[in-house]
Amino acid sequence: MTISLSRPDNPIERPGPLLVVIADGFGCAPNDPSNAIAQADSPRIDALTTSKLSRELLAHGTAVGLPTNGDMGNSEVGHNALGAGRVFAQGAKLVNKAIDDRSMFDGQAWTSVIAAGSTGTLHFVGLHSDGNVHSHTDHLYAMLREAAASGVTSCAVHILHDGRDVEIRSALRYIDATEAVLAEINAAHDGANFRIGSGGGRMTITMDRYGADWPMVERGYNAHTHGIGRQFASAIEAVETMYGESDSGDQYLDEFVVVDGDGAPVGAMANGDGVVLFNFRGDRAIEISQAYDDVDFPYFDRGSNPDVNFVGLLQYDGDAFVPTNYLVEPPAIDRTVSEFLCAAGLRSFAISETQKFGHVTYFWNGNKSGYIDESLETYIEIPSDNVEFNKTPAMKLIEITEQTIDMLRSGDYDWGRLNFPNPDMVGHTGDLNATIEAIRVLEDCMDRLLEVIDELGGALVFTADHGNADIMYTEKNGVKTPLTSHTLSPVPFAIYDPTNEDTLELANIEDAGLSNVAATLVNLLGYNAPNDYDTSLLA
Repeated sequence: MTISLSRPDNPIERPGPLLVVIADGFGCAPNDPSNAIAQADSPRIDALTTSKLSRELLAHGTAVGLPTNGDMGNSEVGHNALGAGRVFAQGAKLVNKAIDDRSMFDGQAWTSVIAAGSTGTLHFVGLHSDGNVHSHTDHLYAMLREAAASGVTSCAVHILHDGRDVEIRSALRYIDATEAVLAEINAAHDGANFRIGSGGGRMTITMDRYGADWPMVERGYNAHTHGIGRQFASAIEAVETMYGESDSGDQYLDEFVVVDGDGAPVGAMANGDGVVLFNFRGDRAIEISQAYDDVDFPYFDRGSNPDVNFVGLLQYDGDAFVPTNYLVEPPAIDRTVSEFLCAAGLRSFAISETQKFGHVTYFWNGNKSGYIDESLETYIEIPSDNVEFNKTPAMKLIEITEQTIDMLRSGDYDWGRLNFPNPDMVGHTGDLNATIEAIRVLEDCMDRLLEVIDELGGALVFTADHGNADIMYTEKNGVKTPLTSHTLSPVPFAIYDPTNEDTLELANIEDAGLSNVAATLVNLLGYNAPNDYDTSLLA
């Protein structure tokens, strides 16, 4: 299909630019004490999200391409839907299908890594939970059983504790479940030695993203590959010991290695071994994939660096071909809204800090790195601080806001998009008071942006990619348990357009979701939306 847009007879016009604000993790939930958004004093946002040009949008489950409506949305699939204008089958759904129809196990990548594991050890590395945001233990168990059935006798699992997309301290439950599967396999297959080799918290080792903290990846690589880390007789002993030493949630636990009676690591890698990264989401899988896959790897010294056969569950970056070999094809997202708007010659910017920069660029652009048209686009990344985000709940919102204001006032852009990350990143810490403060800072920044929109005669769209800060804890029998995961809540959508507010109306679309936003943006910029895009939210 041709990438072009047509103009209606009476296009929507205004003197100034259009700004799209994505408040990451800003969900719509009942006003109760666990809702950091409701507890924060935010009159400007409240007025925006209760205006006549506001509504709620679905941001989870099948509305964003996930298998069921019990699956929480996440930043990856949320930004895919916002930028694509259509719903594409996403990570977990693709993997489920590939397991069910056995296409995963019939492919060359699986055959190759099984061959490596059959002569040495097969290793599985990944987030160890059923949170279904980055990974799912059902996928791990299916591959473990298939590997054993295919003749692999030596297998080491390297687990990354979650405590973020699932309960804050649930690692022991997942270890018990995995140990049961490993015991089942060892009992059913002569000579099988399937075991847990190493682990640590997802925010301490391995799962960095966007180059924010390479030492974190190095710690994970050394634990999984070389068996470097605090030694324990079992994963259960490691977690129980660390629980007794601090109040940290699972995601912040230090790295560990499991050793035998002689103190030797049971999961260290050797030349010729096979390695499978069983995460399906891309952002926190790219860097560890590079550490195993890149011949000329510049970010840290990999030591002896055994020559392993590495595969990812998916290819996490299709433009950079990371990793080279993978088990399941990722969704092919084409004809994104930015491609159409570039084809129309509209000038744009995208801005966030490191933690969410890839979301308003890579994921928004359909899992593609780099510019669509560098002559028309400007991408701004503000470096994130390597801290626990409840310690700095403002994160880089002020810097993002100031640079956005400069770009809006420059007159160089027709539209722009930004991601405010702190409702999500601070929300993930489970710290209610810090998250309330994060929303207060967001309110201040929104107030400044709306003033500039008024000044320039522009328009602003306010939305989010999924919920998080809207439910900060659960309560049972008077006991409050921090909720660090995303939520199933819908998200707000609101248009602020003083020039056209008297003529604009929202359509009555049942079950509208994030994929309806792209067509709306095209309309607000004065064009007819592509025919195959999900319906515009404008009447």
